[in-house]
Amino acid sequence: MSAIRPTTVEVETSLRLVAPDATALPVRASLRYDPVDPYAVHVLFHAESAGGEAVSWSFARELLVSGLDEPAGIGDVRVWPWATPRGDFIALALSSPDGNALFEVPRSVLVRFLRRTYVVVPRGRETDYLDLDGAVSRLLAGR
Repeated sequence: MSAIRPTTVEVETSLRLVAPDATALPVRASLRYDPVDPYAVHVLFHAESAGGEAVSWSFARELLVSGLDEPAGIGDVRVWPWATPRGDFIALALSSPDGNALFEVPRSVLVRFLRRTYVVVPRGRETDYLDLDGAVSRLLAGR
């Protein structure tokens, strides 16, 4: 009997890239959650519309959840609540050797996305979705 694979959650949205002078540019992005990688959220920034290549970042789903209510994360990815006159946002700060970027994510979009991920893989049940036997087999086979 084959197991039924839970659905991947994907949301297309528009974020705002905040420049050092506080101006902001819209950036299309895809938020993606795949139960095959149950602890992670993937964000694809569609920068090709601005003449660049699409850029993908992956980080812990729990980091986004924590950042809804208080500053979370250290190092390459930091998240915190950010209220503005335009509404409630989540700040997403990304750092790499190539540079830093600060994005505004609409809080409502992120909350809806995270709720959908918890329908697919409930919080605290991530280990139920890990294929540990497959991972060990791939390691032993040198792949």
